[in-house]
Amino acid sequence: MARVKRGVTAHAKHKKTLEAAKGFYGRRKNTIRAAKAAVDKAMQYAYRDRKNKKRTFRALWIQRINAGVREFGLTYSRFIDGLNRAGIEIDRKVLSELAIHEPAAFKAIVEQAKAALPAAA
Repeated sequence: MARVKRGVTAHAKHKKTLEAAKGFYGRRKNTIRAAKAAVDKAMQYAYRDRKNKKRTFRALWIQRINAGVREFGLTYSRFIDGLNRAGIEIDRKVLSELAIHEPAAFKAIVEQAKAALPAAA
């Protein structure tokens, strides 16, 4: 049986890892052992943060909506309650964009939500 030399395959694998480590500091960018550990960890962070990004953006949209509705004398939670009672189904991303770029449309939605709320006791 012929002897298998793995130089080509190993070189390709190393090259792939070092390519992914481009821009890292120190030995992490050019030493295969350090680069592999750094790239593996970077991939873990990337996977985790793809999930966290959704959380972060939702929190941002909620802050923007809250700031927008407070101009009309409501809080975020009362506004969302009013939307639900009025049967208006608009997601937070769109509400946030309306609050920033279309104040007139946002005001109309706030007024509908306000009207759907029960009178303050």
